[in-house]
Amino acid sequence: MVIHLFGTMAVWLCAGLAWLPLASAQEASPAISERQTVGVVVGGMLPVRLMDGQSSKLNGVSVHPYWQIEVSNPIGDGWWRGSVALGVEAAVLGITEPTGAYGIGVTPKLIYTLTSFGQLKPYVEGGGGPLWTNFDGRIPEQGSDFNFLVWGGAGATYDLTSRWALNAGIRFSHISNADTDSPNRGVNYLLPFIGIATKLF
Repeated sequence: MVIHLFGTMAVWLCAGLAWLPLASAQEASPAISERQTVGVVVGGMLPVRLMDGQSSKLNGVSVHPYWQIEVSNPIGDGWWRGSVALGVEAAVLGITEPTGAYGIGVTPKLIYTLTSFGQLKPYVEGGGGPLWTNFDGRIPEQGSDFNFLVWGGAGATYDLTSRWALNAGIRFSHISNADTDSPNRGVNYLLPFIGIATKLF
């Protein structure tokens, strides 16, 4: 039920943010290409078992190419001043333990980036979406090849130039089939990641 609640909240939050203005009365809006970012993050999966039924230690590598666009100019006046972005990213999971398996999916995402720290830009983000896997018969917690990936985390980008930035952070991720099949005990992992991003030219 947690994944249903989180998914519903994410959909309504993204829909609600869609009306945010692309410019404020005090600031000129940057060109649309300067508000769009593409990048990729890569990390190693570290297992997290939260319930007794979650026995698998999910290890592997996760790769996430993404696109995002700022939908607001910076909001606020203090250290928490920041901008909202919406995006979408692919999820490519290569699992080595407890057995060889894979997952391929896509997740819409929501990002809030703090803009008061110069070249360093901390952010929080979250997303969720469908994940196609070969888990059935390989990962004992999941009795379905069709699952969902829900995640949230924090990180920071560091601007190398006006276009290019380094990216690092950590996410908590949860995979389950939302009770569309049985068993559905779910698997969790932490994803420390690094990556690179560029604004569209």
